Amino acid sequence: MPEEERISVIVLGIDPGYAIVGWGAITFQNNAFAPLGFGAITTPATEPFNRRLEVIYDELCAIIEKYKPQALAIEQLYFQNNQKTAINVAQARGVILLAAQKNNLDVFEYTPLQVKTAVTGYGQAKKPQVMEMTRRLLRLEKVPKPDDTADALAIAICHTQASGSRLREMMYKRGLK
Repeated sequence: MPEEERISVIVLGIDPGYAIVGWGAITFQNNAFAPLGFGAITTPATEPFNRRLEVIYDELCAIIEKYKPQALAIEQLYFQNNQKTAINVAQARGVILLAAQKNNLDVFEYTPLQVKTAVTGYGQAKKPQVMEMTRRLLRLEKVPKPDDTADALAIAICHTQASGSRLREMMYKRGLK
């Protein structure tokens, strides 16, 4: 079997937020995807913000411990109209990056355009197209809900498609052939 085909990697995709953090763990081996687990970390609006960040950190660390990914792929932060929301998402994203660092995960960031292109082959794809293609690539019966979960799975798929030789280099460096 050629060296390239033996590469197996577990990627944890994250769609950052503070009310809902979508996550999806996938494995990529022999040019095929398989879902390992996916869901959403949710925090109630009634909780103090610092407590919400703590919940995100603790639950994400538990997910990392369970699935033992070699890489964490996360959507790059982009500012929308609501500055307060953007700041809160940035704080949640910082907690997510801290969890990755504390668990020795390599972090890779992707723009929505990169995710759309990697998953559908078309950078201007609409959200339903990305979600449907994610469902098909992972051979799921239906698109995962909430949307943040499907987005996280798409980000994980994007990493395996976009990283190419960087992924192989990381795997060899860590002895994970």
